[in-house]
This record gives sequence, structure tokens and C-alpha cells, in this order.
Amino acid sequence: MPGPARCGSIERVELTAVIVDDHAGFRDQAAELLRSAGYEVVGSCPDGRSAVDAISALRPDVVLLDVQLPDTDGFALISRLVAVSDGATIVLTSTREAADYGGRVARSGAAGFISKAELSAQSLANVVAGR
Repeated sequence: MPGPARCGSIERVELTAVIVDDHAGFRDQAAELLRSAGYEVVGSCPDGRSAVDAISALRPDVVLLDVQLPDTDGFALISRLVAVSDGATIVLTSTREAADYGGRVARSGAAGFISKAELSAQSLANVVAGR
């Protein structure tokens, strides 16, 4: 019986991410945080319309999605993103706390919620792992 196949070098594959938020400063900070956590940030979108297009084309592993966008809200956008994302983990963010949205977060279809004040590599890892 042949032994296990031998592989050359094994390379770590980075998870890809798209950030959807209408504040450029937050997108920049979140991108820096994600990169430091080992993500490859492949897209940064200021509104829902550009997010649908980018996520459809880029097929990221993770989408960091602001609840309040200029052309829609994150809750309304989730079903459209799920349809075009090929199984991305969608994480809602907001300056508000999850409790402020009542049961909407739990019913949204998102993998979880992280307030912008609590966003860290660890909090994101916890949501992504708990998916």
C-alpha cells in the first residue's frame, strides 16, 4: 500500500475580506487591523450598491458590513450579499451596540456583530470561528 503523498512546501492561504462602510477613515483603520490579523483586504466599499458589485466579483471569505450605509442599511443588504458572495462570513458593525438593534442582529443572517469600538483581531476571529 503506498504511503501518504509528499507535498512540497505548504503555503498559508490568507482569508480575503471586503469592508463596507461609508466612513473612509473607518475603512482604512479596519483594513489595517485585518491585514495585521492575516487577512488580505481585497475590497473597500462606501455603500451598498458598490458592495454588491465588489462582493459578486471578488468572492471574499469575510465581509465586514456597517449597519448604517447611505443608500441602504446592512440588515436589508445581507440577503443580497448572501446571494452573490459564495458563502462569505458576514459580520455586522456599528457605532451602536448590538442590543440597540433588538433581535434584528440574530434574525439578520449575519455570522455575528461587533461594535466598532470592540473591533479587534480577536473579536473578528471569534465571530468567524463561531460561524
